[in-house]
Amino acid sequence: MTDAQETAAETALRTTGGAPPDDVEPAPIPLLEPREGIPPVVATDDALAEVIDAFARGTGPVAVDAERASGYRYGQRAYLVQLRREGAGTALIDPVGCPDLSGLGEVLAGAEWILHAATQDLPCLREIGMIPTRLFDTELAGRLAGFPRVGLGAMVESVLGYALEKGHSAVDWSTRPLPEPWLRYAALDVELLVDLRDALEKELDRQGKLEWARQEFDAIAAAPPAPPRKDPWRRTSGMHKVRRRRQMAVVRELWTARDKVAQRRDVSPGKVLSDSAIVEAALAVPANLQALTALPGFGHRMGRRQLEQWQAAVDRAKALPDPELPQPGQPLNGPPPPRSWADKDPAAAARLSAARAAVSALAEELNLPQENLITPDTVRRVCWEPPAEATVAAVTEALAGHGARAWQVELVAPLLARALTATA
Repeated sequence: MTDAQETAAETALRTTGGAPPDDVEPAPIPLLEPREGIPPVVATDDALAEVIDAFARGTGPVAVDAERASGYRYGQRAYLVQLRREGAGTALIDPVGCPDLSGLGEVLAGAEWILHAATQDLPCLREIGMIPTRLFDTELAGRLAGFPRVGLGAMVESVLGYALEKGHSAVDWSTRPLPEPWLRYAALDVELLVDLRDALEKELDRQGKLEWARQEFDAIAAAPPAPPRKDPWRRTSGMHKVRRRRQMAVVRELWTARDKVAQRRDVSPGKVLSDSAIVEAALAVPANLQALTALPGFGHRMGRRQLEQWQAAVDRAKALPDPELPQPGQPLNGPPPPRSWADKDPAAAARLSAARAAVSALAEELNLPQENLITPDTVRRVCWEPPAEATVAAVTEALAGHGARAWQVELVAPLLARALTATA
């Protein structure tokens, strides 16, 4: 970071995200330009070997980003990986041409990886062999530091005083060849990540939150891959309209059939059949192809063969014996929804109300989001099944058992202990 950038960053960090006073005309924000131009896309083993060598010889942390094709392709695989490191410059790697980046991951294993919203990119990076052991998440750092807007563009603008190009975040990154404007956008995403990281580290240290951030980053790096979601069909948009078990079976059969087609064609499931069409079919339970065709989402644009496969899924659901129909709702792994607590357990509802108020007040005092101070799910679990004795030590043990970090436990355990005691 240059001296001018550092001065601008320190000023912005001290003025709630860089907003100028009302009576001062804001200076125009310069558009960020690539310092070394746009590098060629790496899509061969030989070119990848050169990148691995360059980044092995580089120094300091490495900025990492990945672009997916959500909404266009099946799954969440990476279609472009961007990296930048001191002494190595910027690299744009095509995971289609180079599907195994474990060699690159190995030479960077000891480095700190800088990502923005790390949990979004880590699953697709893991698939291609890139797994960090240490990381710095600039989005999470912004949340802990109290920034009102934590998108990458907003952070770069408010902290470093540069505007990032916009407009290509939701494009189809599986397109080949990738257009030059898209590559420019991708390269700029890692251009200033190291500078942003350094400025945020200073600000977190100034606020006394740097150790909190380090614990959060360590937890993200150490987290295992998420297990497959149970009954993913239940997350169909509009599912709340579906009340009867037979209708739920229609959703399940159509969702499963759609998923198989989408996976085979490597397209987003929504491009095969919309969620709204699935729900319409579930509510109507059409008796035949003609009835199905009359429903929204199953119009004349759809070929007869497609219509037949959807009707076959409906027919399978209609033929299921009652014991094989899905049960309403998912088996609860934890407390019930808070809206039902007052009826099910008024004492638990009182505990939750007191705990929420205490957490909210502390989060406001510390200038960070409540969910980053402690997850709402953790608060609910402790309030629904509190320790036998509402001591700080007992609550500390309960919070740690639910995965709360040490800094969170230290701050929140006394609050929850008081809330549990006050409502006993």
